Amino acid sequence: MHSLIVLIDMVLNLYMWVLIASAILSWLVAFNVINTRNRVVYAIGDFLYRITEPVLRPIRRILPNLGGIDLSPVVLILLLIFIRNLLWEYLA
Repeated sequence: MHSLIVLIDMVLNLYMWVLIASAILSWLVAFNVINTRNRVVYAIGDFLYRITEPVLRPIRRILPNLGGIDLSPVVLILLLIFIRNLLWEYLA
C-alpha cells in the first residue's frame, strides 16, 4: 500500500510541475519572449495545453472573470497539494 501512495504522490507532484511549466510558457508566449512559429515551442505548448486544459476548464467556469488574469492553475495546484496531504494523512 505504501508504494501505491508514493506513486500517486509522485504523479500529483509531476502534474503540478507540468502546470507550472504550462503557465510559464503561456506567459513567455504572451509577452513575445518566445515564438510559437518555432516547431519545438509549438509542440511543447500543444502538449502542455492538451495535458492541462481538460482539468483547468471546469475550474475556469467556476472562477469569476478577472480580465487577463487566469487563477485556475493556482487553484488547481492548491487543490493538488490538499489531495496530497489527505493522501498521506489518511492512507499512510
